[in-house]
Amino acid sequence: MADDIVEVYQGGGTLAQAVLGSAPEGMLIAPVWKRICAFMLDVVMVTLVLEVITRFKFLSVLISWNYLTETVDYMFPFLVTWFIFFMSFYLYWKYSGRSLGRSFGQRAFRIAIVHDNGTVLELHHWGPRAFGKLLYLLPIIGPLMFGLRDILAARSQNQEHRTSLDKKNHTVAAVDWSLPLEARQKLR
Repeated sequence: MADDIVEVYQGGGTLAQAVLGSAPEGMLIAPVWKRICAFMLDVVMVTLVLEVITRFKFLSVLISWNYLTETVDYMFPFLVTWFIFFMSFYLYWKYSGRSLGRSFGQRAFRIAIVHDNGTVLELHHWGPRAFGKLLYLLPIIGPLMFGLRDILAARSQNQEHRTSLDKKNHTVAAVDWSLPLEARQKLR
């Protein structure tokens, strides 16, 4: 027994290092379920604020598709409500990212959106990223087409565990505590 050879496995680093050549030592990719839950938390939170501001009438107008078959008097408030809905989310994701380095949902689930090399995003990256996330809010096709496509991409090693939005903006969703110290200090 004492003469058995013991081998120590020298792993290839973390999953982030395995799929991204520029990932820093120890950086972990956030699991898909955390990304979904963070997105859902953001949607619930912003929608709840819109509901309270409008005295709980916002969602009833937002989902009343029969307004489109009525006169312009009904169609206009319906279209304005959808514009407010998308604009609220765009502004929320853009400015929470610019000021905090992530949204409140991502903060709650300890997700940090960073560049491939683990550095924090610059301010000009948050606008296009926020605009891209609006696709997920489109009725029916948003979650079914774009959402499922990106869930599968975020689970795939061939896709580097990144969504189409991540690839377009050269970002990755990382676990915040696994980032290098300099990046963690810039996140609030």
